[in-house]
Amino acid sequence: MSATTTPAGRLRALGRAELALLGRNRGAMFTALLVPLALPFSVRPAVDQMDLKDEGLSVGAVMLTAAVGFSLLFAVYSSLVSAFVTRREELVLKRLRTGELGDPEILAGTALPSVVLGLVQSVLLAVACALLLDAGTPAMPQLFVLGLLFGLFLAAALAALTASVTKTAESAQVTALPVLFASMLGSGIIIPLQLLPDRVADVCRFLPFSPAIRLISGGWNGDLSGYDALGAVLTALAWTVLAVFAVRRWFRWEPRR
Repeated sequence: MSATTTPAGRLRALGRAELALLGRNRGAMFTALLVPLALPFSVRPAVDQMDLKDEGLSVGAVMLTAAVGFSLLFAVYSSLVSAFVTRREELVLKRLRTGELGDPEILAGTALPSVVLGLVQSVLLAVACALLLDAGTPAMPQLFVLGLLFGLFLAAALAALTASVTKTAESAQVTALPVLFASMLGSGIIIPLQLLPDRVADVCRFLPFSPAIRLISGGWNGDLSGYDALGAVLTALAWTVLAVFAVRRWFRWEPRR
């Protein structure tokens, strides 16, 4: 049996092809590579004005969470919305379905380069914040890693779901905006949930990216109790199951005419 006929081989082949297409798209590369690097520094003045000491937070730790969160949103979610829509409208996804690849393999292979880019970028940003902004080291690295993995998976799944309601590649950035804004403002990426009013924070904890960001932040700072960590994990699992069901049910393989 040829190596390319195995699931892993087919996934690698599709991932390499998608990586080549991503490299040719300057707009997508700019969004994936530069936006997550620039945005954390743009919110630095606002972070400096926050009353973080009472919550046991530091500027470095908040900036680290913001950097990783922006990487999930822009390097993975936003870029994949455009990728899924473009491949669908160009009939690439439809042609792939006529071959050996199954539907999960097609979606995973298309998402693979962006997910790997988001993973590498998040790790590098975390190391940079630890060294340059005195963010320290992760107190509970297992929670940080778990939150990052949940965030990467949800970013890809939500991108596929958003693509299903997006008509054209040109409108992809518009349909992605609700998730981007809600996550940046309500999931603890820019403003830590500890600083929000209690009722607002209780609602925001159930946004899709909130449990992943809580695990990332709490895993780094060590301020997440066992009960809160379990709640974040269960909420993230619930969103994962819901996202998988929604993608299986509503993802569109045919162009929207």
